[in-house]
Amino acid sequence: MKQLSLSIATVAMAMFAASCGQPTSQGQLVGDYSNRTNYRAPAPVGMVYVNSGVMKSGYSDQDIENSLDAPVRTYNMVGFYMDATEITNAEYRQFTNWVRDSIAKTTLGEFKDNEDGTQQIDWSTKVKWSDADVQDQLAGMYIDASQTGTGKKELDVKKYMYVVRQFDLTASIMNPGQPRSTFDTKQTVAVYPDTTVWVKQFAYSNNEPIARQYNWFSAFDEYPVVGVNWIQANAFCNWRTQLWKGARESRKLYFEGEFSLPDESQWEWAARGGRQLSPFPWGGPYAQNQKGCYLANFKPDRGDYSADGGLYTVRANAYWPNDYGLYNMSGNVAEWTRSIYSQGGYSVNMTADINPDIRAKLNETDPTWQRRVVVKGGSWRDPLPYLNVSNRDYEYADTAKAYIGFRCIYTQVAGALTNEPGRASR
Repeated sequence: MKQLSLSIATVAMAMFAASCGQPTSQGQLVGDYSNRTNYRAPAPVGMVYVNSGVMKSGYSDQDIENSLDAPVRTYNMVGFYMDATEITNAEYRQFTNWVRDSIAKTTLGEFKDNEDGTQQIDWSTKVKWSDADVQDQLAGMYIDASQTGTGKKELDVKKYMYVVRQFDLTASIMNPGQPRSTFDTKQTVAVYPDTTVWVKQFAYSNNEPIARQYNWFSAFDEYPVVGVNWIQANAFCNWRTQLWKGARESRKLYFEGEFSLPDESQWEWAARGGRQLSPFPWGGPYAQNQKGCYLANFKPDRGDYSADGGLYTVRANAYWPNDYGLYNMSGNVAEWTRSIYSQGGYSVNMTADINPDIRAKLNETDPTWQRRVVVKGGSWRDPLPYLNVSNRDYEYADTAKAYIGFRCIYTQVAGALTNEPGRASR
């Protein structure tokens, strides 16, 4: 009887050992690598890689506004991809056209069924905008010819509404007792650029011709989009994330991270191009090379706008890039960041020394002073000191300007920690 009990115990132990390991583990701790993939995540189109490293941040030249809001600090930065140029009219138009077509297809009922029983828009066909029957069904998207001032029926761009759906992971972590669904938010954003900024912001100046053409005419396709406020820029980042995520997941490919605006420190780290404490992306201290050619698009001298080759904006890839391959980090258009402006933003009490960031959720009920967002880089209408990469400026989140644009970043964390981009999905 004792021998039988020992035999049963031996069999049980063998079954336990067989159930807890892999066939080749021989009872040893070898790890579970069932999630391993050999696929390399590609670099996003139009982006260049900005290495991880240590940055001396803050004013490296004159504090022209005497704001005393950017003392020199040392930060450790994790690498990321950044758009080589500002987002162009053609790129932003892809967004607004997608929004336009999604509204049309939803109205027309053009959906396809998914395997899980849900539905999604059927993008296999194009909307036949010239078809009279389609135009009748989409009548709500048009402005009647009698109301346009041109005598022709036009699409009502004010109805180009995009729903931004986001999960606030940080808020969920900080509030563990609440359901995660509490932090799944939706915001409806009108995404079409404000083309009137060219007229409204320049009194006693004939800018009507550029206001009529800048956003849609093919000659301006590669120029930076303007007239886009901070809320719209974030909506673009959300759409770009969903666009790429959807395409990759449909092919069962790994997807990591999301597109976003850079925070203030990320923007400065990228703009410096590895040149510590240099005032400009090209180094400095001058804005001209040895041949007397200007190195950026700004307002030289006492207002000779065209001396640098551009009266207003110029192509997004004009002039030489910095050492990271980024164009127009200073000049052309100033750029939105995702950081909320605080005069004490460089204080050791407010920001960490690894990936410093000051973010806040903006609400329509917030007072005006709380809706200030950091803008970096200077623009075509600014004098040279505003092009200093350490200069801090701000604009209100719901305000669009003819001299403010943006670009996106994208982080693959695993690759960034070892400065080996493209290895995030290994």
